[in-house]
Amino acid sequence: MDLPLLIGVTGGIGSGKSMVCKLFECLDIPVYYADSRAKWLTNNDREIREKVVALLGDEAYDQDGMYNTRFVASGVFKNESLLKELNAIIHPVVLRDTKAWVAQHAGVPYVVKEAAIMAKAGQSNAVDYVVVVEAPAELRVQRILQRDKRSEQEIRAIIERQVSDESRREIADYIVNNDDASELIPQVLHLHELFLKRKSSQY
Repeated sequence: MDLPLLIGVTGGIGSGKSMVCKLFECLDIPVYYADSRAKWLTNNDREIREKVVALLGDEAYDQDGMYNTRFVASGVFKNESLLKELNAIIHPVVLRDTKAWVAQHAGVPYVVKEAAIMAKAGQSNAVDYVVVVEAPAELRVQRILQRDKRSEQEIRAIIERQVSDESRREIADYIVNNDDASELIPQVLHLHELFLKRKSSQY
């Protein structure tokens, strides 16, 4: 089976990683949105549901049978070991789902996986290259203020909790600058051409 290259796209909240992924979609490149897919699987995958209930109790799902994000977040927010156990339930299922999705796109040169949290390419994942989307913290705060119903204090707290820009650069094979001075489309087009060449060089 001729599997496509899998390109990981990651970045902090407000960096514009979803915009970068939309541009890839405009180039007819399929995109797997890992975070929204993980939410869907958490609601619909029986294996996840049973293990989450065993770990956190029946309140982990509400009366409608939907994942109770608020309850779960309050339980794991300050409990690192519990969060690790929860991730150990969800992440393997998402990874399995990703691999199945990639296989469905056999014959395509490359596909993209967007995720807020990502390891270095080849490090406990199926990613061939990692693209990190960056933007200055102040610009990210302004973007989220315009987009979400969150306070500035809440946004800064989220940014503080997330992986640092320095840590993301360590896993990056490529960096996309999404500040006000850099044009996004030429950077994505350059990566597109690069990944097409990388794939053709495999043959």
